[in-house]
Amino acid sequence: MSDETPRFHPHTRADWRAWLLANHEREASVWLVSWKKASGKSSPSYEDQVCEALAFGWIDSKGGKIDNDRTMLYFARRKPGSAWSGPNKARVKRMRAAGLMHTAGEQVIARAESDGSWTLLDDVEKLIVPPDLAAEFEAQAGSREQWDAFPRSPRRAILEWIMQAKTAPTRQKRILETATLAARGKRANPWRPKIPPEPSDEL
Repeated sequence: MSDETPRFHPHTRADWRAWLLANHEREASVWLVSWKKASGKSSPSYEDQVCEALAFGWIDSKGGKIDNDRTMLYFARRKPGSAWSGPNKARVKRMRAAGLMHTAGEQVIARAESDGSWTLLDDVEKLIVPPDLAAEFEAQAGSREQWDAFPRSPRRAILEWIMQAKTAPTRQKRILETATLAARGKRANPWRPKIPPEPSDEL
């Protein structure tokens, strides 16, 4: 999220789609600026922003505050191999039904279906505990009971964190941490907000 990333402030969903149509190939990312509701000014909703980004093979990331009236959200081309969430796949389905998917977005989906990233999060979305984590729960008294009592959202986040481990030792370390903390009623990999770089006030 470089300070050199361009920014765009659309006032309508159509503005955002037009920017993507013109720039989805020549730009790698953008800070999308929005008015806060309290400002009384018009901006496309988060749902509209994400749906249009998905149509062109882009995805949202972290956001931040510009000033008392404006916020920003980082969008970029989806990286090969990045996992697709259930909500985003549902958005794609709706965009297809509306005839709003662009060829660029369909190409990204075809690649994801080919490399397996389209279904990578399916078990995570269903909160299915993988066998190696289940075995560690068995080894740590009370950990499974505590795990099952956690809210859905943190369980999903932890399962995704484990799934995203790039090496077997890292995965095992995360599994051990998850079960050990769960046995004490604590959650592994607590979410911490990332603060994006402060852009200038010039739009």
